[in-house]
Amino acid sequence: MAPLYDLFLLLDPAAPDERRAEIVANAQSAISDGGGEVVGVHDWGLRQMAYEIDHKAEAEYHFIQFTAPPELIEQLNQPLRITDDVIRHRIIRLDPGTPPPPGPPPARERNVIDERDRDDDDERPRSRRSSYESR
Repeated sequence: MAPLYDLFLLLDPAAPDERRAEIVANAQSAISDGGGEVVGVHDWGLRQMAYEIDHKAEAEYHFIQFTAPPELIEQLNQPLRITDDVIRHRIIRLDPGTPPPPGPPPARERNVIDERDRDDDDERPRSRRSSYESR
């Protein structure tokens, strides 16, 4: 039985949609052509990265779970390493009995402030004021 792997792709959001779809399709076909089998494909969408890579703060996240012979991993790594619109990729071998992949993490809402957190005279939320100002 071939080992189970996870492939994480972080793609440049500035690339055209067709190009990003082509990269994911090429990865899937490379897995299938190399004797592997795609178990699941998950599109996690545009997300904020933990830190900037190549002056980019966001990336489009894709997650592919597959089984493949170990020789296929290097054949899959090489094209992803040199593809311009791939910001980062990582292939992780999973231990037997690993649970199925989780769904995409919830998107964080930015700059959404609850109206109950405001005073009539101050536009800043209470949590952003110093303790001296809230007296």
